[in-house]
Amino acid sequence: QVQLVESGGGLVQPGGSLRLSCAASGFTFSSYAMSWYRQAPGRERELVARIPTTGGSTNYVDSVKGRFTISRDNAKNTVYLRMNSLKPEDTAVYYCYVRVWNGGRMDHWGKGTLVTVSS
Repeated sequence: QVQLVESGGGLVQPGGSLRLSCAASGFTFSSYAMSWYRQAPGRERELVARIPTTGGSTNYVDSVKGRFTISRDNAKNTVYLRMNSLKPEDTAVYYCYVRVWNGGRMDHWGKGTLVTVSS
């Protein structure tokens, strides 16, 4: 079974930093691109960052470009999201995502980890 488990969320002050982790299992991690999404209250879920299998050619939503960095460790089956210079508008539940067929479905989401940026 495909499983994605996020961790690292919490309360942080504006301007602070946080690193999220997503531990993946149930598929060949190194063969798939990985993504981070987020959803704030009352807003649609949006793609935050995406990383290819090799770790190159990463993509970011404009609002986080220059502040967030997505990375992966294929040996550990883990994808990370380093968030610097956090702003209140970054407050959201952050989700790990992968598109991989496992015999039953293709889209797989973690349960999410809450990031709250507030003074």
